[in-house]
Amino acid sequence: MAFTLSAPCEYREEIRKSRFHALAAPVASAAEAQAFIAAHSDPGASHNCWAWKVGAQYRFSDDGEPGGTAGRPILAAIEGQACDQVAVLVIRWYGGIQLGTGGLARAYGGSAAKCLQGGERRELVPRQACHCHLQFAELAPFKARLGEFDALLENEAFDASGARLELAVPAAQLDALDRLLADLSRGRERLRRS
Repeated sequence: MAFTLSAPCEYREEIRKSRFHALAAPVASAAEAQAFIAAHSDPGASHNCWAWKVGAQYRFSDDGEPGGTAGRPILAAIEGQACDQVAVLVIRWYGGIQLGTGGLARAYGGSAAKCLQGGERRELVPRQACHCHLQFAELAPFKARLGEFDALLENEAFDASGARLELAVPAAQLDALDRLLADLSRGRERLRRS
């Protein structure tokens, strides 16, 4: 079971005079993750280290810290918290005391983990893309009940007889939503996987 954040969150910590500020946010794509990192990086800080994970895609950066001491531990924190579709940026202001490679890895990974633990999380539900066509009389009652099935309306295109709906439906709800659609359309329409 994977989780993402419901909203951005942050965590601050001081370790041996170095200040660490971790910021995390939910992201839907690689471009969104990179935009979050670019928007929140502090050019006046010593290091802006980050990692993000969106499905099978992931990236990380040590931003001048010794290799493997910042980006990889942040990514490990994301995976250790069972998170996906998340970007984490940890900003460090150097305090004059060397932390060593192990200390850096613990500081970056620990700040990222504490940030994610403190954020409000929600479960990521795998959804199946499907579509259907409804007549105008069936449209409002069907759309009003989509929330009962945790179905998302992705797109709606109208034509002369009604509308074509593109939906994202949790796999466990497909059969029940298909039955509702068949009932409302008197058997004329069924969900078709996209």
